[in-house]
Amino acid sequence: MTTKRTQSRLDAYERRYRALAAQLADVGYIASGSVALRYNQCGKSNCACRVDPSKRHGPYWLWTAKVDGKTVNRKLSEREARLYQEWIANDRHVRELLTQMRAVATKTTQLLLEEEPGE
Repeated sequence: MTTKRTQSRLDAYERRYRALAAQLADVGYIASGSVALRYNQCGKSNCACRVDPSKRHGPYWLWTAKVDGKTVNRKLSEREARLYQEWIANDRHVRELLTQMRAVATKTTQLLLEEEPGE
């Protein structure tokens, strides 16, 4: 038989879990990887970028991610970089919400498993 205290805790965990799930529904697009400004050295042997790092070409926005087990790099426009930064932040937020949901589910599971059989 579930005690009032246990039921109260279960109800609180359920509310917390549902609140976290509701937050998931509000997250926009997600993407993995990272976005950074990069300066590049070109392949021309007589270019100033070969001898002076301060004269490298750029800055360029670059998105880097693992796709099918391989690292992929893609140059981005400033607009694309802003979008990817938002999507990557959304992805991190989703992962944090899932971590919190797992923690609540673990506590709930422990309570349910501690109940006496036949309830």
